[in-house]
Amino acid sequence: MDKLVLIDGNSIAFRAFYALPLLTNQSGTFTNAAYGFTMMLMKVLEEEKPTHVLVAFDAGRVTFRHTSYGDYKGKRDKTPGELSEQFPLIKEILDTLEIRHFELDGYEADDIIGTMACAGDEQKIATTIVTGDKDLLQLVTEHVTVLMTKKGVSDAQRYDIAEIDQRYGLKPKQIIDLKGLMGDSSDNIPGIPGVGEKTALKLLHQYGSVEEVLANVADLPGKKLKERVGENKAQALMSKELATIMCETPLDFSLSDIIYRPFEPAKVAPLFKKLEFKSLLKRISQEDEESSVLSVVKELTYHLLTEKDTSKWEKLLREDQLSLYVEMSSPSYHRAEVSALALSSDHDHLFLPIEVAQGWEAFREWLADPSKKKCAYDVKGTQIALKRNGLDSAGFTFDVMLASYIINPSESAHELSDIVERKLDASLPADDEVYGKGAKRRSLQGEELAAHLTRKTETLTRLQPVLEEELEESGLSTLYFELELPVSHVLTEMEWQGVKVDKEGLQELGKLLSAQLKELTSKIYDLAGTEFNINSPKQLGEILFDKLGLPVLKKTKTGYSTSADVLEKLAPQHEIVEEILHYRQVSKLISTYVEGLMKERSEEDGKIHTRFQQAIAATGRLSSTDPNLQNIPIRMEEGRRIRKVFIPSRENWLLLAADYSQIELRVLAHLSADENLIEAFHSDMDIHTKTAMDVFKVKEEEVTSQMRRQAKAVNFGIVYGISDYGLSQSLNITRKEAAEFIERYLESYPGVHKYMEDIVKKAKKDGYVTTMLERRRYLPDINSPNFNRRSFAERTAMNTPIQGSAADIIKKAMVAMKSALDEADLSATLLLQVHDELIFEAPEEELETLSEVVCRVMEEAVELSVPLRVDVDTGKTWYDAK
Repeated sequence: MDKLVLIDGNSIAFRAFYALPLLTNQSGTFTNAAYGFTMMLMKVLEEEKPTHVLVAFDAGRVTFRHTSYGDYKGKRDKTPGELSEQFPLIKEILDTLEIRHFELDGYEADDIIGTMACAGDEQKIATTIVTGDKDLLQLVTEHVTVLMTKKGVSDAQRYDIAEIDQRYGLKPKQIIDLKGLMGDSSDNIPGIPGVGEKTALKLLHQYGSVEEVLANVADLPGKKLKERVGENKAQALMSKELATIMCETPLDFSLSDIIYRPFEPAKVAPLFKKLEFKSLLKRISQEDEESSVLSVVKELTYHLLTEKDTSKWEKLLREDQLSLYVEMSSPSYHRAEVSALALSSDHDHLFLPIEVAQGWEAFREWLADPSKKKCAYDVKGTQIALKRNGLDSAGFTFDVMLASYIINPSESAHELSDIVERKLDASLPADDEVYGKGAKRRSLQGEELAAHLTRKTETLTRLQPVLEEELEESGLSTLYFELELPVSHVLTEMEWQGVKVDKEGLQELGKLLSAQLKELTSKIYDLAGTEFNINSPKQLGEILFDKLGLPVLKKTKTGYSTSADVLEKLAPQHEIVEEILHYRQVSKLISTYVEGLMKERSEEDGKIHTRFQQAIAATGRLSSTDPNLQNIPIRMEEGRRIRKVFIPSRENWLLLAADYSQIELRVLAHLSADENLIEAFHSDMDIHTKTAMDVFKVKEEEVTSQMRRQAKAVNFGIVYGISDYGLSQSLNITRKEAAEFIERYLESYPGVHKYMEDIVKKAKKDGYVTTMLERRRYLPDINSPNFNRRSFAERTAMNTPIQGSAADIIKKAMVAMKSALDEADLSATLLLQVHDELIFEAPEEELETLSEVVCRVMEEAVELSVPLRVDVDTGKTWYDAK
């Protein structure tokens, strides 16, 4: 039995656009209207099961109705650019689904729908009109119903003859008369002034039509109503005419031309993938059983290798490239035992228990051969886990996790299952689903393990060409292959090397800090006049605000706020607050660093092997975990003392710390081409003093310490896109003073001001910003109508090219460092990277040469319009080297 669905394209697109937040995909294309429209479309196709489908669009703003009323739809706001640019996208989706769409100059979508609905009605075909426009209710008949979308696009109400009667007490055709009397503000149809829906319905219930109402003006109740109707007869008739949908639109197709055949998921998936319609991809994958990885994996034949049959598989090791996945007992690869490995080519899949891999000489040679190309997920973790289990490895030329991160660093999830879902028309069970989490984590064995690893290596093989193509298309191949992948190899060596920790020194520091914490506790009790749990926000709040009477600055759901920002503002008002802040700092040093470092210190070699996270920060910066060595609080002496426990691993060796001087401000000078900033760096002036001179209009000798402090705050604040509010909090001044300070700064450095304006404009146009080495960061909220989200994106646009370029520069130096050390025949080792600082250990006799090599490599990493400067210090501990 035939069933016709007619969709009001403009109406549904508008509803979707305003119902959903402003979404973009990684290329910066707006997608919220297209996504909402497609969600609605899929729902309708699933529920209505049509045999014929047509989507109608308005062709333009001028139609035949403008000849009778020039102001028709005249008060409508211009369609937002973020929506209008999505109509071609919606039509591309319809083309991919092979659904006919149509528009006609001089006519509206309503007229196209009306003509097709009338044709369907004549042939007694069940017809559903999908719209958000009540005008189309006039088309309802015995065979035609209207599915009216409500606030969003997923919720809809069906109108048939009975529903219209119940809602309005009218027949469908009388909807035209209703519009003739009351008008329609959205279409700028005037109707009769002063006649609303309630009055119009009352009149139609009595007289039935506009013409009959006009014929009985004398009998209408009330003088005002008589006058209004009598004075606007022509306008009422014109309004009815404007509201009447044309059912004889000259179309060049018929019902036989809009036959709908269910789409093939395999044809649709690539577009949904490009647009990042994740839930829709899942839906069509479920509909098409063959498109899911699980069903494909069932067809894969994997070979479970034993020691007896290794020789017949040596031919596989001669393939140009293989994918490798390592099964680890723990997500922390520094502690993980490897139980098995899997290898995949385009056509063969091997499963190797670890004892087979360790005993197969040909495999060990292949694994350690740098000329044998290998693809893995997380190369660094893979290599370290293998080495811990007696297997040397080299030749990793592709890292799927790293490629996913480079393509879109703003994406939070780079697990293999997430990448498969985003980049392939497939789904892969996440590790947490397979193994479980935490205490519930289980190990896999036998066929279950073999199937799971085979799934993974097979998807690595399929992902590599997809990701390589995307890297190339986005202009990211150089960044990936010449910087990030080589950096991962440097980090592998750094993590494996580790950094020595003085156990006795750490224990002694713990005792000192514990004694200090005890003294602080006693002092706080004395100042409070009572003992209480200092770590309890509730008890602390009662002491500060009830007992001591300090002003309440902020409340939470459970009581008073005692957060750090609140306490810092209260500090000048009572001595106890400063002591509590100090107590918290010391307490954190004990728990996070003294106890934390002791826990992470390896008893085997006395070292800490921190994990450098390369695929976390959207700016490209490295971070470290287990433990985090980049957040040691060095502004307070107790925090700086933590660095005393980091020592060289050999006798008569020292540590060397090389730190880029104000690299982000130098990058800002280069990117902004600001003459004043460039000149300051070339003259080797203290940049904060120079800024204070420019902003306060004083001579160098007149710059006070407070002026320099304020200049320093705005210098670094500008790098991070600081607001007047942020600066006011930082300097404890009013927002007005902060705004004036920023304004004076931008007047002093007009190149910086122009850079900030230009980079935001470019980000709004492109949807992303880039660093000097072309690293991208996508900014989906850069054109958001929400002020806070848009403002944050604008600050990110200003900051990322600066922070990201600084991150790229130190990474480039790290890559160049190994060959430079080898060429200088130095035995020095790179141990740590902390923000803009590199830490080495070396024999004392190498330090002079090492200093020269390190400075040269770091300062020549890139060429800027200002000189890069590196400060070098050495010492017996990390503390002494600063």
